[in-house]
Amino acid sequence: MASSAPARASRLRSILGGSAGNLVEWYDWYAYSAFTLYFAPHFFPEGDRTAQQLNAAAVFAVGFLMRPIGGWLMGVYGDRHGRKAGLTLSVTLMCAGSLIIALTPGYETIGAAAPVMLVLARLLQGLSVGGEYGASATYLSEMAGKKHRGFFSSFQYVTLISGQLVALLVLLVLQATLREADLDAWGWRIPFAIGGALAVVVFWLRRRLAETESFENARGEGRRSGLLALFREHPREAAVVMLLTAGGTLAFYAYSIYLQKFLVNTAGFDRATASQINAAALFGFMLIQPLAGALSDRIGRKPLMVGFGVLGVLLTWPIFTTLETVKSPFTAFLIMFGALVIVTGYTSINAVVKAELFPAHIRTLGVALPYALANALFGGTAEYIAFRFKDAGWERGFYWYVTAMIAISLITYLKMRDTAKHSRIVED
Repeated sequence: MASSAPARASRLRSILGGSAGNLVEWYDWYAYSAFTLYFAPHFFPEGDRTAQQLNAAAVFAVGFLMRPIGGWLMGVYGDRHGRKAGLTLSVTLMCAGSLIIALTPGYETIGAAAPVMLVLARLLQGLSVGGEYGASATYLSEMAGKKHRGFFSSFQYVTLISGQLVALLVLLVLQATLREADLDAWGWRIPFAIGGALAVVVFWLRRRLAETESFENARGEGRRSGLLALFREHPREAAVVMLLTAGGTLAFYAYSIYLQKFLVNTAGFDRATASQINAAALFGFMLIQPLAGALSDRIGRKPLMVGFGVLGVLLTWPIFTTLETVKSPFTAFLIMFGALVIVTGYTSINAVVKAELFPAHIRTLGVALPYALANALFGGTAEYIAFRFKDAGWERGFYWYVTAMIAISLITYLKMRDTAKHSRIVED
């Protein structure tokens, strides 16, 4: 008994260290979108505000498109050099990207080099986030231990949402403490400097993390991770990751990020109220992730995913059509939070389910790359497709699109085995 206490303490310390790093990664990622209004004129001075926002949004999209490349390159790196090495490299790239944005002079000082540096920073951040998902999902799942794997792996989404909320909090604090002119002139650099500094701290923490037993055991087998090996040896598992991700990631973006804009553009709420509704719903959503993860340790992963699929197919249309005419902010919050409770059946356990599908020697890549591809195809395009439906005069077409993609994922959930009972993570 005495010897197990230090092991448990070390395991918990490693899980907390990995989770804290994930929070900083997502804070840095979301700070870009939170402060776009303020820094866009410094990098794209030509044209009106709309043109500046479009240019900044295009750079944001470039970062999104880099995520599959990051998932590939850093997935292989994490499988070959260790989960700890992958996590450390990931936060290094994010640190570099944030500091570049914080320190790069504006267009009026260095001309066209300014937007070039912004693109470079976003490329680094896209690579980082693409690799972070696979590395952190694998690390948390392997480090957690069999009995509590669902619970501890759920902290990946806890920290993802925390990063988004912290970025919004920093924005609110700066808006409250700085004059608008100062925030426009130089204050927008502060969140990126904070992100870079926090990333340095996380780098130090991750360098001290323990390596997982799964990686240490796989290292002696002599099998190598790689793109060809993934799709030649594990095509079914890779396809399962893409299909189970497609509906889940689309629902998450539809029920959270797009829904905030939907409350303004369709329901008629002002932007401040919509932001408050969104923040409150996301906070509640964050808190219930560990509860659902712990439930999966008791009843299995499959019931939660099937529950999300069934409720998503049945209720996506009623959720959006009801919100079209809702006038009460509290009612809107309840509906949005209810939608996020539904998608929790996917978000809380998606990391561990993917990790449990693959053997250790190729696990990081197997989790990262198919997820990043599905995320770019369905999550990253969610808002664009929604607005295209709206622009075409058939906004409700988007509701059917989300419903159909959840249905495809539901079929996948029904056909796959419960990974909690058939996990390829063999260590206890």
